[in-house]
Amino acid sequence: MFPFPLAAAASLALRWGIFREGRFMGKVLDEWIADSQEFIHTKLPHLVVIALIAFLLIKLLRIATNRMVRLAERHGAGFGRVGEVKTLAGVIRATGLAAIGAIVGMQFLDALGVNLTPLLASAGVAGVAIGLAAQNIVKDMFNGVLFLVEGQFNVGDQVRLAGLAGTVETMTLRKTTVRDGDGTLYVIPNSQITTVANLSVGYSLATVNVSVDFSADPDQVLALLNQVAMDIRNDPQFKNLFIADPQVLGVDSVKGSQLIFPVQFKTKPTQQYGPMREFQRRVRLALEEHHMLPGDPLRVYGAQTGGAAQARPHPEEEAAAREPEPVDPTTIKPQETNPFSGE
Repeated sequence: MFPFPLAAAASLALRWGIFREGRFMGKVLDEWIADSQEFIHTKLPHLVVIALIAFLLIKLLRIATNRMVRLAERHGAGFGRVGEVKTLAGVIRATGLAAIGAIVGMQFLDALGVNLTPLLASAGVAGVAIGLAAQNIVKDMFNGVLFLVEGQFNVGDQVRLAGLAGTVETMTLRKTTVRDGDGTLYVIPNSQITTVANLSVGYSLATVNVSVDFSADPDQVLALLNQVAMDIRNDPQFKNLFIADPQVLGVDSVKGSQLIFPVQFKTKPTQQYGPMREFQRRVRLALEEHHMLPGDPLRVYGAQTGGAAQARPHPEEEAAAREPEPVDPTTIKPQETNPFSGE
């Protein structure tokens, strides 16, 4: 029976009139007093223990989430990573408080004699309906929690997500925003991210393919490229960007009149572009200084006396050479015969 401890306590002072023993309201008052005694004897200690446990769980939850943030700040994590940890800590705290509140509320309702079966059934049906209607949002949030927990990428990283490349600007439980090289901002739902390519982890490895003319001595080209690459490696402007010395891999392929020499640069993440540009600029000057021709797929060689190869001009140049010079129309002589009569 539903207990009324406060009403019973107030009615103890009304032990006369209709509340006298033996009368109808007196019997009701007796039942209230009995129910209050049972509530105080059995259920109230249970509720007090539940309240204490809930209080301790809330304290532990707050301590754990605050410690997460302090550890991220203490270990020198970037501003973006600290923000992500704070977001994750807030989500864990809110979810934990909601779960603890729901459990404690149901325990109190059960202690007060409320039938929880219809409530739980209604909550189950509502949960299924909401899950079906918002399954993409739920999937977004689950993926967002995994991204934050596992640290697959952070704010400021260069990434390729869902076929889009750029810099991560913000991360939430539902979406990730990426800005590409031309300034376009892409908003990607977390459920659409199935593969993460993080270009900002560990190191970057870039390859520059140098094309040199077939007439050049490969050994001299290798020595020249090695010298240019090491000059950049030791340049004060770029030496702090390198993780290892550049590697000239030799002649990778021969394509017509071209020799292809790949050169690899191993640098800090996303720091390979400066050394690559400077290397290509210096290679251009070095080839000219050593009288070496760059590779040209349109250059054709023919046999020459002594077996040496002689470069022929481009087909466009040959065609231009065969074209007749333009004629000044004012110098053309008039026709001496009538084109109609032939006289």
